[in-house]
Amino acid sequence: MRRVLTLLGSALLAAGTLPAVLPVSSASAADCAATWKAPTAYSGGAVVSYNGHNWAAKWWTQNQAPGSDSVWTDRGTCGGTTTPPEPGEFVVSEAQFEQMFPGRNSFYTYRGLTAAMASFPAFANTGSDTIKKQEAAAFLANVNHETGGLVHIVEQNTDNYPHYCDASQPYGCPAGRAAYYGRGPIQLSWNFNYKAAGDALGIDLLNNPWLVERDAAVSWKSALWYWMTQNGPGTMTPHDAMVNSRGFGETIRSINGGLECNGGNPGQVQSRVNAYKKFTQLLGVPTGDNLTC
Repeated sequence: MRRVLTLLGSALLAAGTLPAVLPVSSASAADCAATWKAPTAYSGGAVVSYNGHNWAAKWWTQNQAPGSDSVWTDRGTCGGTTTPPEPGEFVVSEAQFEQMFPGRNSFYTYRGLTAAMASFPAFANTGSDTIKKQEAAAFLANVNHETGGLVHIVEQNTDNYPHYCDASQPYGCPAGRAAYYGRGPIQLSWNFNYKAAGDALGIDLLNNPWLVERDAAVSWKSALWYWMTQNGPGTMTPHDAMVNSRGFGETIRSINGGLECNGGNPGQVQSRVNAYKKFTQLLGVPTGDNLTC
């Protein structure tokens, strides 16, 4: 599946690090500022949101992800009520996960997912219990569609493999033109997405994209990175779409809306919606509005 950043022609993420897992309050959080965008230049005092926190720039900055104490000041949690997850805690139990994916590939483990979540503490952990479960269901429904029920680790159509190299990028495709095909739970693809994800995760995925299909922890983290930080062809991250009650349809738009939404492929959209309905029912929460795109 094609994955696109919001500004394909702009500079992409440069070297950066994920923020440490920070202590967060169980009190009501402030409203989230505009989401941080890597290509955007921010002056001192500018406030952005990233991974469920608001951050204030200490001085002019560009391509430096919030979480770096030398550049950003943490203003605290935003967008609802966030409580720190206990190790391994997830609103989806392991038994429910197994019900969702009875034929899953052993590569995709529940423990691998919950471990990866420590790098993104706001995931399925922002807002009310209903919103947390809706976000978890939305993520897993899209994952279900992308991987055929957590069965496929790599994109099945090998004819597509050479198409995911944007040679116009200054860093090119050092792993080879056919190396940046879809991998992992969200089927991360394109050289610029591997570069951006690797920079954010502190892993050289541009030169070694195969880690996403060989290392389960990296695979889950790549999916959560996209879910939490990327608008794709949409106007917001899938995380923001769910915690701000914009609807499951907006997550589809952010993941593959350029090909599926606005009548592009209604069958694919419905497949995602069907999984979301099934998973929200299993978790005992309503689906919310705006299911399609």
